[in-house]
Amino acid sequence: MDALFLARFQFAFTIAFHYIFPPMSIGLGLILVFMEGMYLRTGNALYHKMTRFWVKIFGLIFAIGVASGIVMEFQFGTNWSAYSRYVGDIFGSALAAEGIFAFFLESGFLAVLLFGWDKVSKRTHFLATVLVCFGAHFSAVWIIVANSWQQTPAGYHIVQHGAQLRAELTDFWAAVLNPSTLDRLSHTLMGAWQAGATLVLSVSAYYLLRRRHLEFARASIKVALVVFVAASLLQLVSGHSSADGVAKNQPAKLAAFEGHFPRSAPADMYLVGWVDEQDGSVSGIRLRGMLSWLVHWDASAPVTGLEAFPESDRPPVNMVFQSYHLMVAIGMGLIGISLLGLLYWWRGKLFETRWLLWIFVFSVLGPQLANQMGWMSAEVGRQPWIVQGLLRTADAVSPKVSASEIWASLIMFGLVYLLLFAVFIYLLDHKIKHGPVLDEGAEAGRADA
Repeated sequence: MDALFLARFQFAFTIAFHYIFPPMSIGLGLILVFMEGMYLRTGNALYHKMTRFWVKIFGLIFAIGVASGIVMEFQFGTNWSAYSRYVGDIFGSALAAEGIFAFFLESGFLAVLLFGWDKVSKRTHFLATVLVCFGAHFSAVWIIVANSWQQTPAGYHIVQHGAQLRAELTDFWAAVLNPSTLDRLSHTLMGAWQAGATLVLSVSAYYLLRRRHLEFARASIKVALVVFVAASLLQLVSGHSSADGVAKNQPAKLAAFEGHFPRSAPADMYLVGWVDEQDGSVSGIRLRGMLSWLVHWDASAPVTGLEAFPESDRPPVNMVFQSYHLMVAIGMGLIGISLLGLLYWWRGKLFETRWLLWIFVFSVLGPQLANQMGWMSAEVGRQPWIVQGLLRTADAVSPKVSASEIWASLIMFGLVYLLLFAVFIYLLDHKIKHGPVLDEGAEAGRADA
């Protein structure tokens, strides 16, 4: 395996691991705002108990997310120095904005959120909760801006410094609001809300099945289910909008999503399938003309296929096809689970239907898998470009880093991440088994605040 493959694999590994945590913190942050807001509005101590318990979970997720995320930024300088020189003026601006405006906001008020219960007033603590939630969402904004610019570059020009070409920023807001930013941001946030909501659903359903903390679990499920239903339905809307944007701005990626090879012809949509990249064919279950209809509202309208692009400019079709369809399948499943939960809540049978509670317990895996598959289809789908139409991935890797050096760091990071994940699972399990228990002194002190 050469240095290019290993550098790509290492970055994929580190970002895939890191991306377990930010979606949960974003979604859980929103739920904390709702829970503590209900406590302020009603004065019901149950909502206070709920908020305090989930704040502990939030703090754990945030800590592991920060620890796992630091590694990624070092890789830009070690493994991807040619890329960093080419886009540092633009990509670096977005990352700097994320650190200055979002991360410090979130981490600064996190101290008040975690330790300020008996030290500040109820309204001040709620303000800290809101700002932490806002900081988590604002952090996602800048990360998506940086990544979306790679997908659909805007607001730049290319300049030459000696023998080097560089992309330099000419219009900050054009770069921020590049053609794919808003669609990709909404799609990412809905996935994050689903991740946070299913985490709360999973733990709460576990308590109900074990007949523990029943009042707490019922109230937590109600809050999480509302967020889950809203996020799942909005995800369907944002997903369609994102696909429209891909059809307009990255037609090769859209063609790979559905294994559409003809240069210009009506396109089918596959429910399941397998792509033969050598023959340029797909075998599977398809809906004839459905992709054309979704893109143009006309089942007979032509869609640009992979044959319109040189083979050297095509992504790995089957990998993109499979990851995209798995993401869609999981997303539709999550919509079904959310609506099923809403139906049983309306019927008054939600908390006694054990098979549904077991589905809720394992539903936490759904958004995580969908997020990973969505990231894979989006990033692999723009290959061979690391910056669409401007810089190829093969030209972005560091020329002086050897395969053996990347192997050594990959093994080291693998061991560190394995340890981090083991610590995370151990602490999460400990907090869940301990449950939402407050000592009387803390409860009394908070009530007097």
